[in-house]
Amino acid sequence: MHILDIFRTSTSTCSFEFFPPKTENAASSLYDTLRSLERVAPSFVSVTYGAGGSSRQLTHNLVARIHQAATLTAVPHLTCIAHAESDVHEILGRYAELGVSNILALGGDVPTDRASYDRSRDAFRYATDLVRFIQRFNAGRSHPDTRGFGVGVAGYPEGHPATPNRLAEMDFLKAKVDAGADYICTQLFFDNRDFHDFCERCELARIHVPIIAGIMPITSIAGMRRMAQLAGGARFPAALLRAVERASHDAAGVERVGIEWATQQCRELLDARVRGIHFYTLNQSKATLAVYDELCAWRPSPFGLRHPKPTRS
Repeated sequence: MHILDIFRTSTSTCSFEFFPPKTENAASSLYDTLRSLERVAPSFVSVTYGAGGSSRQLTHNLVARIHQAATLTAVPHLTCIAHAESDVHEILGRYAELGVSNILALGGDVPTDRASYDRSRDAFRYATDLVRFIQRFNAGRSHPDTRGFGVGVAGYPEGHPATPNRLAEMDFLKAKVDAGADYICTQLFFDNRDFHDFCERCELARIHVPIIAGIMPITSIAGMRRMAQLAGGARFPAALLRAVERASHDAAGVERVGIEWATQQCRELLDARVRGIHFYTLNQSKATLAVYDELCAWRPSPFGLRHPKPTRS
């Protein structure tokens, strides 16, 4: 099932992001998280891909396990850096054999241990190149679904960290859509005004694909500081910082502030008829489930008409 098919049957989608575990204990914890989140019946779940493909096999293994469980639609991330065309063709072929129907195509990051890596050797300089390659793969009909893979791409409501020129940023995003992207999933943000402005700029750029909003509940001050250190950082509204500061003596209080802030963001976005909300879970279920339950208390079936769960033959 393509993500576009889900959009056609859902008022608004609900999805989660996970990263592949590196140890048996981490894997056991993640599978517990997945089981706890199944009751939400998410529209799909995405699985990250380490910088430069460092988690290639781990990503594939987690996607395979999720896909074969027959209760969740898995969307693997795929990035450009340090990949030849043959690498990506092999990866796509393996996913096609599994019956995975969607890819999130990203530029990706240079691995921290290869900071001086020469990108001129890469077959794909930008996510646009990767989207085009996936569409060429689709044209070869190497997928059991004759439509091939559905393709998602990233958007940055606060601005792309590598593109200070906001006009050029929208040109690059439109190029990804014109190359064959079906939808946009945004990086996390904490001020809905940034998201609404981003959507308006997409409209002005004649980008008309569905846009999914990325939400991450703050669960600790340390976690908030890590978010601020990510590539491009994250903007924290003063009102949020004040609330966190007032609760800073109480770890549980900080988590409550984060959950309440994310819940209010989601309420406002759903009232504005956002096409989807994508929760960055950090492989934990507690905060995400708390937000979801708050939304259900606010409005039964907050995400509207849901799609049927996928079935496997």
